[in-house]
Amino acid sequence: MYEKQNIRDHKRRLLAAKYELRRKLYKAFCKDPDLPSDMRDKHRYKLSKLPRNSSFARVRNRCISTGRPRSVVEFFRISRIVFRGLASRGPLMGIKKSSW
Repeated sequence: MYEKQNIRDHKRRLLAAKYELRRKLYKAFCKDPDLPSDMRDKHRYKLSKLPRNSSFARVRNRCISTGRPRSVVEFFRISRIVFRGLASRGPLMGIKKSSW
């Protein structure tokens, strides 16, 4: 199940990267008050016609081993639960679980 979610998220990342420049351009045209309103409306329409998954707001950081969407350590791209287990076993370089 988690592989399916990670694949979906990966596809969203690729789509967002593909349409990033176009989306930023349309947004800049929409927000420019110096342009005529019909031109801004035209670019707002073009922005609405872009794929929904091409927005970076729909991209979710997920754990690469479990697919967990919450509490992901971004540097390692793993969840806190997996991170804690790996830190205590020792395969993470430079990370040591403290105990006192």
